Amino acid sequence: MTLHPSFPRYTDFDPAVPVWCVTPNVPGCLHRFFDTSPFSPSGRYLAVFQFPFEDRQPRPGEVAAIGLVDLETGEHRVVAETRGWEPQLGANLNWGGSDHELFFNDVDTDTWEPFAWKLDPLSGARQRMEGTVYHASPDGRRLVSANLKTTSKTQPGYGVQVPREGVRANHGAVEDDGFFLTNTVTGERHLLVSIAELLERAEPPVQLPDPERQEIYGFHCKFNPQGDRLMVSLRWFPAKDEEQWNLFASAPRSVEFAWFTLGLECGGPIHCAIGPEQWRKGGHHATWFPDGRRISMNLKIDGDIMRLVSVNEDGSDLRIMAPGVQGSGHPTVHPCGHILTDTYNSAWDFPVYDDGTIPLRWIDPATGEDRYIVRINTRQPCEDGVLRVDPHPAWDRDWRRIAFNAYVGGTRRVFVADMTPLL
Repeated sequence: MTLHPSFPRYTDFDPAVPVWCVTPNVPGCLHRFFDTSPFSPSGRYLAVFQFPFEDRQPRPGEVAAIGLVDLETGEHRVVAETRGWEPQLGANLNWGGSDHELFFNDVDTDTWEPFAWKLDPLSGARQRMEGTVYHASPDGRRLVSANLKTTSKTQPGYGVQVPREGVRANHGAVEDDGFFLTNTVTGERHLLVSIAELLERAEPPVQLPDPERQEIYGFHCKFNPQGDRLMVSLRWFPAKDEEQWNLFASAPRSVEFAWFTLGLECGGPIHCAIGPEQWRKGGHHATWFPDGRRISMNLKIDGDIMRLVSVNEDGSDLRIMAPGVQGSGHPTVHPCGHILTDTYNSAWDFPVYDDGTIPLRWIDPATGEDRYIVRINTRQPCEDGVLRVDPHPAWDRDWRRIAFNAYVGGTRRVFVADMTPLL
């Protein structure tokens, strides 16, 4: 599809592919994450989150907007408001099975309970869900989510903002918290798998001695592209008498991680794909391959340099995908086999430039070619790292275009790149 001519081209540093800014007149915009497509199923619309401010973190009850960009006409309009948002992933906008299904989080400020909406952004019709959304199945029939009220126990910038008074603390492997599925036809929610069940039944077993002395929480959770499998992550840290929040920011080495895979029916096999013994080496940002059976991520597999690795969903065949290439950012594997990723605007990740710009990288694992296809600024003036701007490059459903975030012209903006010249 040809984008409307009102969208300005981005030409700084001579991009290797055509790039447009699709939020040129609306400040404070971002798309969600690298593992979800902000493009609607037809490819015509782009869902964006709109910050009400960019110089501080949100407080409970503050309102932000959900925007819809019509890539065909150039129109940008607000389709909803929300009180259920976070600095990094916004309101967790997820498309369903058609352009008439857009899911996002909100908070009932009378009860301070989060929930998700199913919105038809074209007509305005909406339905309230019992559960929240972190990720929607490709057909839009299910939502999966951990407890978003406790997400920032381990890392600031994620989860909904509610008053901390009364938010539960999970001391040990609890049986009444974990990962929840919501039926988007009925709106009903149920606990698919508890934290206790994940740790009790996972194969291979998780190396977590004395779990009762830990605070354990659910975090990321993702459907595979086929919609028949899930990968979910737990995070934990030593329990103390006093209340603890944002541990990954204040004491990152105290937080442990594990990734699990499972089916959508209760009682099926549970695998530990990446356990804490691997995470301790240093790693981040796992997601599904297009085949829905393997997982990609960054990992210091040898304990030294960050590499781009793959692993089977059962934890077998962990290996480096691109020998000699350093990992970074938020990698995804294209069906053609190439890897797309970005970098953080910090020296520890992938030091290239010192002017606030970062590259989008297009990597050929077979040859080791690492091509910088777009260079763009992500440095923003606020010193709070929770408010950092991550590009989070994400594909459309046809694997031909990407959307990414940047900080250009004094505000957050969303860009679209046509990747067909490289495919």
